[in-house]
Amino acid sequence: MAEKITPRATNYADWYQDVVKEAGLAENSDVRGCMVIKPHGYAIWEKMQRALDRMFKDTGHVNAYFPLFIPRHFLEKEAEHVEGFAKECAVVTHHRLIAGPDGKGLVPDPASKLEEELVIRPTSETIIWNTYRNWVQSYRDLPILLNQWCNVVRWEMRTRLFLRTAEFLWQEGHTAHATQQEAEEEARRMLEVYRTFAEEWMAMPVLTGPKSEGQRFPGAVYTLCIEALMQDKRALQAGTSHFLGQNFAKVFGVQFQDREGKLELAWATSWGVSTRLVGGVIMTHGDDQGLVLPPRLAPLHVVIVPIFKKPEERTAVLQAAEQLAAAIRNVPLREWLNYEPVVVKVDDRDQYQPGFKFTEWEVKGVPIRVELGPKDLEKNACVLARRDRPGKAGKEMGVPLTGAAARIAELLKEIQAGLFEKARQFRDANSYEVNSWDEFKAKIDEPGGFLWAHWDGTRETEDRIAAETKATIRCIPFERKNEAGKCILTGSPSEGRVVFARAY
Repeated sequence: MAEKITPRATNYADWYQDVVKEAGLAENSDVRGCMVIKPHGYAIWEKMQRALDRMFKDTGHVNAYFPLFIPRHFLEKEAEHVEGFAKECAVVTHHRLIAGPDGKGLVPDPASKLEEELVIRPTSETIIWNTYRNWVQSYRDLPILLNQWCNVVRWEMRTRLFLRTAEFLWQEGHTAHATQQEAEEEARRMLEVYRTFAEEWMAMPVLTGPKSEGQRFPGAVYTLCIEALMQDKRALQAGTSHFLGQNFAKVFGVQFQDREGKLELAWATSWGVSTRLVGGVIMTHGDDQGLVLPPRLAPLHVVIVPIFKKPEERTAVLQAAEQLAAAIRNVPLREWLNYEPVVVKVDDRDQYQPGFKFTEWEVKGVPIRVELGPKDLEKNACVLARRDRPGKAGKEMGVPLTGAAARIAELLKEIQAGLFEKARQFRDANSYEVNSWDEFKAKIDEPGGFLWAHWDGTRETEDRIAAETKATIRCIPFERKNEAGKCILTGSPSEGRVVFARAY
């Protein structure tokens, strides 16, 4: 399996596709642009779901579900929103099929043509705010803090597994508030939830801040984002939180009586992350041997590989392996792992040699491998191999069996912290301040990365830079220095540096 993975330095795009395939994460389906998420890939998404879902509920949100189909006129009500999504919409026009004229195949029944077409949801603001109209009459009905886990369809022409597909899985939060201040605080609160998840669970450092005018969500007053840097020095938008103002309340008539009895329009936010986060984990931590998973998101934390040749050795080694597995499951990491036990597998398959098993679990990104054979049992010890350090550098020999479970607990936390620090150092080493147009053009081509540059704040300049270099403004970071300067392209005044990059 590892031999089938293209080295990153040779072709990063091929490396990514090879890792997805060889690690058993996903594959292309027979429906153009859609993917089959295989069990190992879906298990990673489930880990993400469970962690995020707890974080959402800890901040007062509840889950609901809204229809997949959206009447066309709903999208037409918010002009900017429909303009942003119109070219990506899949549309249902009929509700029945009949046999073709020649008796072969199936065709839409002309008599079943819908009076109004239904759009398969690209996002749910319109249908949700049409529903909120029936739920909100008084300030006592607010806030509404809802999230839904669902699929959406955006008819992408150029697709890549996890990163950009016609159908993908995500969560979308939709909240309604009595005041602008409450809504803006909500948008910031959920951005912080995403930042915490990205850094503390995915071990992926991110920049946070508003998007530029050219990059904000259609229909939003402003968009906040978390932005990460992948190993090929391209950016990944990993999550967004939008302050929608009163736009959707206005077009769908969501009004309420305030405390003084006056009619007011509700204030809105929406926010979401998707299965592209699985792609983010792959590209942030993977190596030439395959997938590397942060322990907090790993479906399998520890694999024990028994090593034996004789039947009598098999019995003794498997018994010791099962005892060690039981001890590992009881280590005190449940709260750190979202109140779940450490997941351990004893790979007792007889049809494969130990070397094959080592490679298979390495490609799949299992954080810790335990090697246990007759010679280890004689010493009452085992060998621990950590996935974040391939080869001899990641092996601990002669670890006493009595202390192995505790050591594994320590290693899981070390690996999680180490992956974040390695990714942070990589991002910082590939972030550059640039001060001229020539320097910008040279840096964006080679070596790439995050370019901190002055911009005059206009959409015209933003679009010109993107057209000439394919680099976009990824984020206007909250933590940027208050440093006035001159725009790299126009020389006009700039309030501070923003972050440009080429992106997925």
